[in-house]
Amino acid sequence: MNKDQVKGVAEQAKGKLKEAAGALTGNRQLQQEGRADQVGGNVRKNVGDAKEHVKRGIDKL
Repeated sequence: MNKDQVKGVAEQAKGKLKEAAGALTGNRQLQQEGRADQVGGNVRKNVGDAKEHVKRGIDKL
């Protein structure tokens, strides 16, 4: 697991918390920020996954 994967998962979790806090308080902006954080975290995790895939491919050579 590389740092992009870890940061991506952490960003997704932060986004889920923000979204939940926004829902509890009725703060739509906070909910939207949470959703955006989740998307950003998902992208970062996918980049990390791709890096790992490439690294494994290179290691096999």
